[in-house]
Amino acid sequence: MSQTPTYSERLGVPLRWWVQGTMLVATLWLAVVVALPAVAAWIITAVAMAVLSLGLWAYGAARITVDTATFRAGRAHIDVAHIGDAIPLDAGQTRRIAGMDADARAYLLLRPYLKRAVRVEITDPADPAPYWLVSTRRPEELADALGALSRPSKAEPTEH
Repeated sequence: MSQTPTYSERLGVPLRWWVQGTMLVATLWLAVVVALPAVAAWIITAVAMAVLSLGLWAYGAARITVDTATFRAGRAHIDVAHIGDAIPLDAGQTRRIAGMDADARAYLLLRPYLKRAVRVEITDPADPAPYWLVSTRRPEELADALGALSRPSKAEPTEH
């Protein structure tokens, strides 16, 4: 049964990647059209554009979702019961934690066009990853969504 997500984000590639890729394919066409018949140049260019489009779409298809039961980042998922602190990071902190302060066991879902991330502590003793480092456009919202799942609801009565 699918839960309604409390947070959802697709890590699509930025428009500038599409523009630069299209310019690359146009340059390929210019190089090929002078050496081959026009029909061959157009076929090669069409295939190159299809490969480029498929590659950019697939790379940007990674999704981050949080619902009441599961946190998903790309192909990985974990039960929210095994999530500890979620800390939003700025660009400098993300670069440091993904670089010199990195733990080789951590799960990473990083995109070079997204400079900020969230570090999510994993509390499952059977999981070898001590934390997940997940790129996001909205780190504060993702951290809040994960934090809300680990805090008891204010609507629930407390026992004295």
